[in-house]
Amino acid sequence: MSLQKIGIAGGGIIGLSIAYKLQKAYPNAKILLFEKEDSLGKHQSGRNSGVLHCGLYYEPGSLKAQLAVSGIRQMTEFCRKHEVPHEICGKVVVASDKREASFLKNLLERGTANGLTGLKYLSKEELKKREPFVVAEKSLLVPEEGIVDYKAVMSKLAEQILNANGEIHLGSELTSAKENKEGIIVSDGQKEWSLDLLVSCGGLHSDRIYQKFTHKQRPLRIVPFRGEYMMLTKDAEKLVNHLIYPVPDPEYPFLGVHFTRMMTGAREVGPNAVFAFKREGYTNRQISIKDTFDAISYKGFLKFISNNLGFALGELKSSLFVTDFLKKARKLVPEIQEQDFIKGTAGVRAQAMNVEGKLLMDFDVIKDGRQVHVLNAPSPGATASLAIADFVISEYITFQN
Repeated sequence: MSLQKIGIAGGGIIGLSIAYKLQKAYPNAKILLFEKEDSLGKHQSGRNSGVLHCGLYYEPGSLKAQLAVSGIRQMTEFCRKHEVPHEICGKVVVASDKREASFLKNLLERGTANGLTGLKYLSKEELKKREPFVVAEKSLLVPEEGIVDYKAVMSKLAEQILNANGEIHLGSELTSAKENKEGIIVSDGQKEWSLDLLVSCGGLHSDRIYQKFTHKQRPLRIVPFRGEYMMLTKDAEKLVNHLIYPVPDPEYPFLGVHFTRMMTGAREVGPNAVFAFKREGYTNRQISIKDTFDAISYKGFLKFISNNLGFALGELKSSLFVTDFLKKARKLVPEIQEQDFIKGTAGVRAQAMNVEGKLLMDFDVIKDGRQVHVLNAPSPGATASLAIADFVISEYITFQN
């Protein structure tokens, strides 16, 4: 397949990274990026907490583990080169009791197996010096993690794409893709483009785009979970110096409430994980009958709720009542008070799920004819975006000179 013109559907950080890497590797090819919104990264990519994840949690040998370690190093170098605001400030993972301390040992072993350096348990004195208001049974320092302005990263990626003669079409949602012997014709309902290959990075809509463009059944279902954040008041910012995370509980599917110092200097607390009644529903008042029915009619979602009912109800309570949110935060920083919170932002996580109700946590890419679909790119998708781009190009895109 001779590839002279390639389309990217989706202007989040992964779509931008793939376009950027394609132009660097193949400067003679024409790259066209299509984004349905009027700006780039309007959903998952622009609504995350801005953390640089280095690969601590992920199963050694998994694609996610491999790409996370390469990804943070590439992302850090990209930020240095292009003067994008970032800081490698390190993270503390906190075990609140002896049970969690045993999980912390497993995290240390995983991180070491994944190639992380400088991991160490902190003494009580070292923890107090670093995070004076944190109370822990045991704590682990992860020095390679950091914070970044992902919107600035995306802006710089877009600038590089345009400077290399690429095209970015905003307000252009591709609604059809038809393959023929010569290539693939895509349309946004008003205009058509003839391409040699289409790469879909649809995020919250990846499963539907796959089904619409390939006319095949979805191999997974995207179920939206809204993550809601609180911010600390100016007076309470002293409670958090850097990044403070809980030990993830293997009995529950999401990471839990944590504290993040952002590039602006503000402190963010959260998120919870609440079922969203709309794939782009950032408040509980935003509802889509189509999106809701798509989730609740899926056998996998019903099995997930059945298996995790207590968790789901607990997350819902933390959304409805600040006191429940506060309880989760106090597990890490006991001195925090309800008056220390102000309402923050929210994002929606595109959680891939199979028919058995299992959450699909690894990256997933499928090639079908002249189409490549990035079906699943969960956290640390933003951190690993440049490494994901390398993987997609090397494994699924072939050029003939």
